[in-house]
Amino acid sequence: MEFNLTKVQFNVLIASIIGDGEITKIHPKSRRRNNSYREHYGTEQKDYREWKISFLPELLYITPKSNSVRSASLPLFTQLFPYFYFNKTKILPIQLLQWCSLPHFLSILYMDDGSLSIPHRINHKNKKIYLLPHIYLYLQCYKESELIILKEHIFSTFGIVFNLSRRKDGHGFVLKTTSVKETFNFLNIIFPVTQNCSSMFYKTNWNYRFDLEKNKWNKKYPCYEIIESSSYRNKKYTEAEIKSLLNYKMNGLADKKIAEKLNRSYWSVVYKIRELKDMKLL
Repeated sequence: MEFNLTKVQFNVLIASIIGDGEITKIHPKSRRRNNSYREHYGTEQKDYREWKISFLPELLYITPKSNSVRSASLPLFTQLFPYFYFNKTKILPIQLLQWCSLPHFLSILYMDDGSLSIPHRINHKNKKIYLLPHIYLYLQCYKESELIILKEHIFSTFGIVFNLSRRKDGHGFVLKTTSVKETFNFLNIIFPVTQNCSSMFYKTNWNYRFDLEKNKWNKKYPCYEIIESSSYRNKKYTEAEIKSLLNYKMNGLADKKIAEKLNRSYWSVVYKIRELKDMKLL
């Protein structure tokens, strides 16, 4: 399908329209011949919006006074409009999902409409606090049948398992990762895209978010150990793996590259490096 966009631009734009963006309607008395794009945001998210439109610099721009991302009226958005709207209602562009196969799609969808929720479990006897991170995609504006199609697309394309989770507003459902393992898999997939967007690290960078959570809980329970409850954490590193990790790190290899060489998740390596630093081995 031809939209005169690169694959990255297509994935970013489609995720944006599914998420916070909208294609404006043409009113009967309007002089406009084509639709346009519009996306409102809070002032605290300006840096993120600037980062996002850097993928589409010739298409989107920011209007600071209205805190919005906009485009000119273009044939592109007239062409896209029927995929996203039916009977004046926003719908999931099911026909376009097959081309939404890059991690940019997941990244934008998540940063627009998702959150990193961190329930916890406290073991007062052992003085340990376990963090149980989950990803939520707050897409309750779409029908349950549409979310089922989206979660199946995410699984078949990216291998991430989401479940429907009930919600009182909208059409009554959002998407939620099924386990802590799936949460870390999700963060690992979007990391190459999101690593340069520091304003969203509280959602996308587990190392950064873990430190925030650790500081928060240490104020309340200063003598407790804060632990991320992850299957990655429980899979022990062999002595050979630790030796290789130390060697790679001391030679300046990036954490992502170390993860690839060890066939581990990025966040598993990040956690292990932090542990080795606490042990004064790095």
